[in-house]
Amino acid sequence: MYDVVLAGGTVLDGTGAPGVVADVAVEDGRIAFVGEVSRTLARRRIDVTGSVVCPGFVDLHSHADFTVFGAPGALTQIAQGVTTLVTGNCGFSPFPVVPGHEDELRAHAGFLDADLPWEWSGAGEYAAAVERLPLGVNLALQVGHGAVRIGAMGVADRAPTPAELDRMRALVAAAVDEGVVGLSSGLIYAPASYARAEELAAVAEPVAAAGLVYSTHIRDEADLLDDAVEEALEVGRRTGVRVQISHLKAVGPPNWGRVGKVLDTLAQARRDGVDAHGDQYPYTASSTTLTARLPGWAMDGGVAALRERLERAEDRDRLVADLTARTGTTFLPERIVVSDTPDGPYRRHLGRDLAAIARAVGRTPAETAVDLLRRQRGVASIISHGMAEDDVRTILADPTVAVASDGWILDCPGAGTPHPRSFGTFARVLGHYVREGVLDLPTAVAKMTSLPAARLGRRDRGVVRPGAVADLAVFDPGEVADPSTYDAPWQLARGVSYTLVAGTPVWENGAATGAAPGRIVGGQR
Repeated sequence: MYDVVLAGGTVLDGTGAPGVVADVAVEDGRIAFVGEVSRTLARRRIDVTGSVVCPGFVDLHSHADFTVFGAPGALTQIAQGVTTLVTGNCGFSPFPVVPGHEDELRAHAGFLDADLPWEWSGAGEYAAAVERLPLGVNLALQVGHGAVRIGAMGVADRAPTPAELDRMRALVAAAVDEGVVGLSSGLIYAPASYARAEELAAVAEPVAAAGLVYSTHIRDEADLLDDAVEEALEVGRRTGVRVQISHLKAVGPPNWGRVGKVLDTLAQARRDGVDAHGDQYPYTASSTTLTARLPGWAMDGGVAALRERLERAEDRDRLVADLTARTGTTFLPERIVVSDTPDGPYRRHLGRDLAAIARAVGRTPAETAVDLLRRQRGVASIISHGMAEDDVRTILADPTVAVASDGWILDCPGAGTPHPRSFGTFARVLGHYVREGVLDLPTAVAKMTSLPAARLGRRDRGVVRPGAVADLAVFDPGEVADPSTYDAPWQLARGVSYTLVAGTPVWENGAATGAAPGRIVGGQR
């Protein structure tokens, strides 16, 4: 007797193969049979005729490790069929927490931190804390290079000493032993931006030895895009680590059209023996912290040091001069929207771009950015409208690029004007881009299931076949859509009727069930 049978749907198995009409039987959290199942053999039979049944979506790039304690049911994710979130991206992870560096780590991730309890030290203790939550999705943890660097040497703008580098390697090795699926870096964020390729390769060695993945937000996604990709590949060449370039893009009008060359570079690297892939969110805007737009010297010493500099007139003037000089090239005020910030005088401007805010307050955009950071204590999230739609489509069409959200909003509704990618990434691909002909439906599903699962080394997820974990999504291909927009982001995806995690429905006919079958998932199984 099967626990659940999804009956009569069109099964897309996640491999890119055409769909077939079949029943999918689940027993003890795994797929037991795909074919025709007698009505008498199911404890629960769900008629999904006319819908697509596919593996649950695996989001390779999420920051949910900072928000899951406030929303463990992950409503925004299960509503669009996501069953596994890979966290610890862009060099940010809430561990390791090393005595003497706790405040620096918390400040480093201040724009992400949604009141974490910070009651752990390493990956294992963090994972145990998460598994005590009523999880609606699975989490797969990465350790962040930025967090590791802070734990070993604080937030200083310098190279590590040999002893500090050994400490960094030891912290990564400990995280690997405790079940992380990889290491990430975020090379536009201080203090990780102070690292060079030699440091990154050394820190990646324990990850390479375990056959895990190195995910990197590369050093430059604009004018120096090609050099930044080469740096990531060099880490792969030196160590043999599997390289995952996060949220592939080309930022700024002068760089639009360059993504084809980047894809060619990755393809050549694979031919040369480097296991190099990428992922992408299907939007023309990114989202990060406003401090990422500052020069490196401003962040030397971390957010605490930045706050001190912002109180000194000479440093404010220097920052204004820097941003003014880059206005129109790498600092584009009319394309930078303030999406969230703590209580303060600039909170009333949420949802407006820096150029409009500057007009409202009677300052230049550069002066406004500096004053905003000063008055908001260095914490401000932004949305940057910097990519071209043609580039989004070019990247999405590449079969080696996975779909990933780069999101962290798990509940709905909420405050601020966050990026819609947290609410609609996967529904947007299935709806908008499949209907537009950029991808066919089997390929789109594969890019969200078996491809990202394979990057984690998981062969028992991301596919519909007997023996695989029964993480499943059911959707109507004619109705699936992403109503979330930049102006009105707080809207759940439409068209997904069921999301099952380990065979248990967590989303059913437009509502969360309250079930909590999620768990921490490791790599290489």
